[in-house]
Amino acid sequence: MSSKTIVVTRPSGQSRQLSEALQKSLLKSGITKELSPKIISLPLLTIVPKNEDGLGNQMIQALQSADLAIFVSPNAIECTLRLLEKSWQELSNHVIPIGVMGGSSMAALKNHGIGAESTPTLIILPQDKAHWDSEGLWFELQKLQWNWPSKKVLIFKGEGGRDWLAETLKNAGAQVEAISVYQRVPLALDNPAWHDIHEMDFAQSLWLLTSSEAVRYLGQAKLPLDLATAICPHHNIADAAERIGFGEVFTCEPGDDALMAASQAWAAI
Repeated sequence: MSSKTIVVTRPSGQSRQLSEALQKSLLKSGITKELSPKIISLPLLTIVPKNEDGLGNQMIQALQSADLAIFVSPNAIECTLRLLEKSWQELSNHVIPIGVMGGSSMAALKNHGIGAESTPTLIILPQDKAHWDSEGLWFELQKLQWNWPSKKVLIFKGEGGRDWLAETLKNAGAQVEAISVYQRVPLALDNPAWHDIHEMDFAQSLWLLTSSEAVRYLGQAKLPLDLATAICPHHNIADAAERIGFGEVFTCEPGDDALMAASQAWAAI
């Protein structure tokens, strides 16, 4: 029986999806069931959609004059579309292009039929997986050669988070409105989900970290992270992991496939 543990730190629904895919990928890679690491779900943050009176109408009103909508995450897509209760192309008298920062968001749009309409919605995604982030999306947006002072951009996001893209668009002259559609609630430190964490061998643990905010919260848990290893799909998350004291921190490309490949390599050592 393996003494290794992989800790998946995404919110519960997303954590379950990744954990199941990771388990299958480990077995498919040739690691036997007996030697496969134990996978623990530790949802450091819970995504709570906002449901304030009038928020949906406010969003529909704002979309009437928008030239571009940006979703910062799959959570932003799911929470926004739940509030709007309409198909994307029914929301305005013109088709509003959408900007996203990674493949998971692209998949979320596809699940809602966005981009597959008879006249497809334009979806702007960083072409380089290594730059599935705000900077990568801005690089793609500049290729549009828009006159930004004449444009209105809506950014759908959670409370808090990075404001780099909003500030960059404002500096370019765009009118920017950021709308928070969800909040992140930290996992209580006395939650039973921590039990398996306290029982495991940290020197034989690999942590999959996909949110800088979640990493900063993890730092409050007073764990022997100096013994543990972390895999991060972005340098900002890796920086946060180093600051809270992880012993080894590795960066992989964005996307679940890269996380699973890195996990397989670690498990095979």
